[in-house]
Amino acid sequence: MRDIHLPPEPSWWPPAPGWWGLATLLLLAVLAAIWLWRRHRRALHQRQQVLLEVDRLVLRHRRDGDQAALASGLHQLLRRVARRHDALAAQQRGDAWRQTLARMPVDAATLDRLLALDLQIYRPPSSFDHAAAVIAVRQWLRLALKPEAWKRTASEHVHA
Repeated sequence: MRDIHLPPEPSWWPPAPGWWGLATLLLLAVLAAIWLWRRHRRALHQRQQVLLEVDRLVLRHRRDGDQAALASGLHQLLRRVARRHDALAAQQRGDAWRQTLARMPVDAATLDRLLALDLQIYRPPSSFDHAAAVIAVRQWLRLALKPEAWKRTASEHVHA
């Protein structure tokens, strides 16, 4: 007489459905982490590029001393960054442009220096505090390049 035969041990492959679900969730978490990391790196790179452009404008100003070119370059840079969040920023003038700039939490003196850039472009060379303007532009750009720093406008509150 033979003894009772036990069935063979279950195989580790294929895994049970719960393990497949866990593997799928783990894969999705890894892919999401990679996507978020790349998005963060891209945003950081864009911020660095914009701030390097400010440095290039300052270096060019030191070489040639053209205050109108510095003011124009800084002003164009402000417009390009503002246009990322407000499509009409490139066309705004006066109070509308001030409101767009004011969407960043900067003080009134910084805001006035940024608005003075627009006027400085068209004026003959005069006493233009380019160092203060560059500091104001850098401060505004550092904030503006972080999408969460933008204050929502009244029309955005209505649509949300």
